[in-house]
Order: sequence, then C-alpha cells, then structure tokens
Amino acid sequence: MATDRISRPTLIKLGKYDTPTICNVIELFGVRPRSAGYMNQQIMAAFPEMPPMVGFAATAKFCSSQASATGDAYATVEQQLTQLAALPGPAVVVFQDVDVPSVGATFGEVMCSGYQGFGSVGLITSGGGRDLEQVRALRYPVFTGSTICSHAYFQITDVAAEVEVGGLIVQSGDLLHGDANGVTSIPLEIAGEVADVADAYIAAETQAIEYAKQPGDKDIATMVELRRAMGNDIDALRRKVSRGSQ
Repeated sequence: MATDRISRPTLIKLGKYDTPTICNVIELFGVRPRSAGYMNQQIMAAFPEMPPMVGFAATAKFCSSQASATGDAYATVEQQLTQLAALPGPAVVVFQDVDVPSVGATFGEVMCSGYQGFGSVGLITSGGGRDLEQVRALRYPVFTGSTICSHAYFQITDVAAEVEVGGLIVQSGDLLHGDANGVTSIPLEIAGEVADVADAYIAAETQAIEYAKQPGDKDIATMVELRRAMGNDIDALRRKVSRGSQ
C-alpha cells in the first residue's frame, strides 16, 4: 500500500502545520486542481482551539430517520473497530450522513470515547454531533455539519465504503488533515514531501508578514519588493517539486 511509505515521524511533522499551509504546499506539486481536494464550508471544527488532526480515513455511512431492520443499532461497531486496526496509522473516522437534512446526531461521548480508545485521532461527519462539552473534555477533535441533541434511530451502515463529505469524496485509507480552518486530503504519493517543504513555504511568507507587523510607518515600495521576493521563493519551490500544470 502507498500508505506504508508514510512514517510516523512524517505524520507528526504534518501535524505541526495548519491546514491552510498544507493546502498551499499541495498546490505547488500540481497534482490536482486548486479547487479540489478539500471539504467545503459545510464541515466545521467543533473545537477550533484544538491542534491539527492528521490521520487515515476510516469511512462509513450513517442514517437515523428510520429504525434499524435488525434492531441492533450498534451491529457494525465491531466492523468499524476492525477497520481502525487495519489502517497503517492513526484513524480519522469519517461519516456520510445519508439523511438530508440530518435527523439525529452521528456521534456523542460514548462513540468518541470508544473510537479514541482504539487509536482514532478525530472524527468527521456531514451530519450532526452532540455531547460536545464531554467530547471536548476528551481532547478529541470533531468536524461536523451541525449540532443535534438526539441520536434518533441511530444506525451505521456501509463500513469502509466510499463516502462524500463536504463535497469531498473520501476512500478508506485516505490521508486527512484538519484544524480550525477545515479539512483537506493529502495525496499519499506526496505526503512526505509536503511535510519537508512546509517550513520553506512558511519562510517565504514570513519575510512579508514580519515587515507588515513591525511597529511604525511602512514603505509601500519595500512591501511590494518583499511580496515579490516571497513570490519568487514560492515559485522556486514549485519548480522544485511540481508534477504537473494544475
């Protein structure tokens, strides 16, 4: 698997950077359009104060508008936990809520505690969540489309299926990065290089940012020159790593 090449140090390094920086660096490689590969405004961090989340998608679908035919709402939990164990690194549980609009909460304290106990580092759902204060206390990042107080007729289906969340198609095993700004996927084939290039990208931006933050009057010509230098440094990084022309 391509994911086997992504080491734990690489995952830790990716977690040092905010998600917009990760998106900016991915753009340099030209492997996908700039308007693709990330979740839209539907998906928001419930706890924006938490640090970036990095992990491999463990996908499933969820519905709550009708009672389960089997009568056991948790019949698929064992499949999910097996899925988590099969991933090559920390899991991000990803749910597509097939009810539109959502009827019940996809997650609460019990589910998040269980996922976290089996190595998950976060959860994303196109639906709603509840028990937010209890989940915050777990230090477990969650990304949601809404907040709903009841779980209604809770049922998990289609474990490991392809899902669509926030306009992004997610497969089990995809590498995801999320923080207060949203969630993006990181193409597996460039994940290590993204981690290595991020510091240089930040350094390119810093020269203009630091000048703007300095006290006192600013010179427009100096700011323009610093912005030009920033652009030149970013272009040099792009030429170094680019795979295409997106």
